[in-house]
Amino acid sequence: MQRRAQLLDVSRKLFAEKGFDGTSVEEIAARAEVSKPVVYEHFGGKEGVYAVVVDREVQGLTGALTGALEGGGHPKVLVERTALALLSYIESNEAGFRILVRDSPVAQAIGTFSSLIGDVATQVEHLLADQFKKQGLDPKTAPIYAQMLVGMVALTGQWWLDARRPGKADVAAHLVNLAWNGLMGLERRPTLTKATTNETIGQSPATSGRTAADDS
Repeated sequence: MQRRAQLLDVSRKLFAEKGFDGTSVEEIAARAEVSKPVVYEHFGGKEGVYAVVVDREVQGLTGALTGALEGGGHPKVLVERTALALLSYIESNEAGFRILVRDSPVAQAIGTFSSLIGDVATQVEHLLADQFKKQGLDPKTAPIYAQMLVGMVALTGQWWLDARRPGKADVAAHLVNLAWNGLMGLERRPTLTKATTNETIGQSPATSGRTAADDS
């Protein structure tokens, strides 16, 4: 078990530094100061050790995010908890988070950061639906806003992974500022502006509203 744990720790650091494609079994073995057969014995190959590393990180982040949503509370507080949970995870598990946000064929097969975030959005969806009912908004639109809200937090987390300024509490506060105040100002029946709609269908603002008679 000690050897397996050592190999996982070494592999985790290498995958974070170089990604799946840039890491080889030879490198894992060399850094762990073991022979290649030892890696194969424990994990069957690079794909096997990568799968275990990703699965552990997914479980860790899932636990942090779902834990932030448990116990109920005011929706704004839940948004704050979720934002802080993600940023705290990044702060204490930088290598693991870098692995999660990388794309690889193996990661796609066993579950990725995007699929994890999708699961969290599903949980948020139910919370938003209840809040929307109280505000007189259509609860059927909750899935749309859940994806946007969770996506905003996730992308900000990826940016903060390298930026690290300002501190996580300030970043979380700004996230909640935009998210919560935006949710509180939602229109019941939002529509695009007329100019934008015309541009989308190939009309310019100058020609919109003209008829065939106007051009004759």
